[in-house]
Amino acid sequence: MSLGKYNLIPTLLYAIVFIFFFSCQKKEKSYFETIAINDIKLSSTPKPGSWRYSHDENFQKFEDFQKLEKIKPEPHKNIIYLQPIGQFNKLQQKQIELTKEYLKIYFQLETKVLPVLTNDIFPKNVKRTADEGQEQLLAGYVLDSILIKRKPKDAVVLMGITEKDLFPKPEWNYVFGLASYEDGVGVTSMYRFADSQLTDSNFNESLLRLIKISSHEIGHMFGISHCLNANCVMNGTNSLTETDYHVARACSLCQRKLNSSIHYKHKKRLIELKNFFEKQHLNTELTLANQDLNLVQ
Repeated sequence: MSLGKYNLIPTLLYAIVFIFFFSCQKKEKSYFETIAINDIKLSSTPKPGSWRYSHDENFQKFEDFQKLEKIKPEPHKNIIYLQPIGQFNKLQQKQIELTKEYLKIYFQLETKVLPVLTNDIFPKNVKRTADEGQEQLLAGYVLDSILIKRKPKDAVVLMGITEKDLFPKPEWNYVFGLASYEDGVGVTSMYRFADSQLTDSNFNESLLRLIKISSHEIGHMFGISHCLNANCVMNGTNSLTETDYHVARACSLCQRKLNSSIHYKHKKRLIELKNFFEKQHLNTELTLANQDLNLVQ
């Protein structure tokens, strides 16, 4: 009498139990799935005057981002450079140094400040006087005639910082910043971040605006479009009020995009961001960094 068919029963039972056990196991969440719980969702109805209200933009999925031809750090081309242009007082110089420190943490890439260029490099035909009386510089000239020609060979991106107000074209009043994503150069102005006069009392507010706009523009250079996923540093902005409303934190989707090009360690980055915000007394940003850090401890 053959016992083969009876010997199969325990084997089948073990197989069923094995499959059932592993099918019931929860799939371990990725870092981005974990911190997504801290994303602050955008209102479904943008307010009149906001960027989303006046711009019809497409949602950039991660798959869309991956298909793009974009700038990425390479072994011998992986440094972020800042190029100050103008005449800076001590408080402004301090902000530039802190911006360098922040960008190094935010992007986890070496960041350096180049020697200051004076405003003498601007010809008269790229200057104008605004209605409020301040001198403005043509932002496109800064990119095309100054930064592109001076970009160091080991630079992945070059960001200019000027104390003068900027305008992008004659019919526009002003612009906070401008970037050429193909060339990896951009410029931002400090002028409006401190309401034209930087003091000890508005230093932190102005610094937060500067690091938001700088990281936003460099984020664009790395291929990240305006964020429609959550309240995020990559949201478009039409005003300082809107800039202030948007957080310095990149949402989970934008962090995923950034990390696919720059393979940094998430926990290390979060700890360094936390320490920066704590040291500079940027309390809202500190709270957000702590919330993410608590999830990955």
